[in-house]
Amino acid sequence: MPATPITFFNRLTGRLETEAVYGEGFLRFTYENPLGALPLHALVKRAAFSRWYGRRMDAPASRAKIAPFLASYGVDIGEFADAPDSFRTFNEFFYRKLKPQARPTAPGDDVICLPADGRHLVLPDITRCDDFFIKGTRFDLSALLRDAGLAERFGHGSMLISRLCPVDYHRFHFPCAGTPGAARLINGPLYSVSPIALRRRASIHWENKREITLLRSAGLGDVLLLEVGATCVGSIMQTYTPETPVQKGAEKGYFRFGGSCFITIFEPGKIRFSDDLLEHSRAGREVYARMGDVAAHALG
Repeated sequence: MPATPITFFNRLTGRLETEAVYGEGFLRFTYENPLGALPLHALVKRAAFSRWYGRRMDAPASRAKIAPFLASYGVDIGEFADAPDSFRTFNEFFYRKLKPQARPTAPGDDVICLPADGRHLVLPDITRCDDFFIKGTRFDLSALLRDAGLAERFGHGSMLISRLCPVDYHRFHFPCAGTPGAARLINGPLYSVSPIALRRRASIHWENKREITLLRSAGLGDVLLLEVGATCVGSIMQTYTPETPVQKGAEKGYFRFGGSCFITIFEPGKIRFSDDLLEHSRAGREVYARMGDVAAHALG
C-alpha cells in the first residue's frame, strides 16, 4: 500500500505542497509497520534515546552534517545571524538565531502573531473537536494540562498547534504582549509529532514531555503557551525571565535537535483565527507560515 503523503498549504507561495520529511523511512517503519512497534516502545520514545542522539548532535563531528543538510533542504542562509561555517556542532546550527528583519512581527494591538515557524493547525473550539487526526478522537485538554481548573476554563477556548520540522527555525516567541509566569514541566515520553505518528496515535500531544507557561495579557486575558518535546528533542530551553513583561514577538526559548511542537491556547471568545488557518484546518490540513506572521485577531 503506497504511503500517504503529508500535504500542507504554504502561505508564502499560496499553493498546496507535499512535505519533504526528514528521516521519513525511519518514521514510517516505526509508526506504520507492525514490526516497528518493538523499537518504538523499547527505545525510540524513551528520553534516553533522545539524550543519546542529542549528544551526537553536540559532538564536533556532527558539524560535517550541516553542509549536506543545507544542500538537501534549501535553507536560506541569508537569514542567519551568524555564518554557517561559524557553528561548531549540528545542534548549534539547529537552534541558530536569525537576523531580526528575517522574521518581522505583524503590527497592530489587535493582531496575534504566530509563535514559531512551522505547519499550523487550529481548533476554534477545543471541546467541539471530535476528529483530532483520527476520526472520533477528541483533544484531551485535561490530560494535556494536568490541571482540572485550567482545563475547565479553557475547554471552549481556541488552540493553535504549531509543528516544527527539523528544517525549520527552532526558536519560539511570544504571540502577544504580557507577563509570563514560570514554565511548569510535565514529564512524558518522546514520540514523534509528525502526522505520520499522529495518524496512528492522536494522543501524542497530551502524552509527550511538555512545559506550560501562563501568559497574563491585558487584552486577551490568560494565554497558555506549551512547548511539546518529541523524538530526538533532548531539551526545551527557556530564555525568557519569568514575571518580567514581554513584547509581542520577543524570544521565549528554543528547542534542541529534533521535530517539535508549540501549542497556544486562548480563553473562549477572545480571538478569531485567520481565514486560511480556519479553512485548511477544517479540511484537516496544516498551513505553513513563519514566526511573526498573523495568526489571529483579538475580538472586542
